[in-house]
Amino acid sequence: MHDIDIPQWVVERVIAKRGAEHVLTDLDPAKTALVVIDMQNAFMKPEVAFAVIKTAPEIVPNVNRLAAATRSAGATVVWIQMTYSDTETVDWSAFYQLTTPEIGDRRREALTRGSEGHHIWAELDVLEGDPVIEKTKFSALVQGSSELDTFLRDRGIDTLIITGVITDVCCEATSRDGMMLNYRVILVSDANAADTDADHNNALCAVYTTFGDVMPTDMVVGLLGG
Repeated sequence: MHDIDIPQWVVERVIAKRGAEHVLTDLDPAKTALVVIDMQNAFMKPEVAFAVIKTAPEIVPNVNRLAAATRSAGATVVWIQMTYSDTETVDWSAFYQLTTPEIGDRRREALTRGSEGHHIWAELDVLEGDPVIEKTKFSALVQGSSELDTFLRDRGIDTLIITGVITDVCCEATSRDGMMLNYRVILVSDANAADTDADHNNALCAVYTTFGDVMPTDMVVGLLGG
């Protein structure tokens, strides 16, 4: 599990801007969704992964706790799968200019629909009937990436509890875009995973100061229960 470190000056900046350390404490289950991002073999199972996030299996118990609390409250659980698209090398060519061909090939193989890498990690409590939404960009909410925004708006959901991998890439990107699309965003500090503690904490601080709230699993579970 990450050694979480949000400096006191960050907390003080948040309080100065918002008037409190945490402001998104009024969770209406009918308007709330737990969004679990990219908890797939491609990031967790060394045999088929193209980018192993060693801390990702460690957050599975917290993600499952959150999923159970979300369902118990009557809120929605949504699973997001990063998926390779055949048009990526054209409509997302900028990404492939920022990585080596070898990494691009491994990514394509690991995230192609139907591959073992594409599958959601088996120890996660995905229930029959849970929505599973594929995305093709880092952010699940950037234009053209997925149907998540439409899914949420059709159900009147305005609050997102974000968990998954990688904290400083897909989870942070989705958090930023979510806030700018007028969603209330909570990034769960101990239910996200990154490559290093520094990467993880930098993302938490970036989201916390500007784009949303940051809370631990225990606090979010308590708010859902309340």
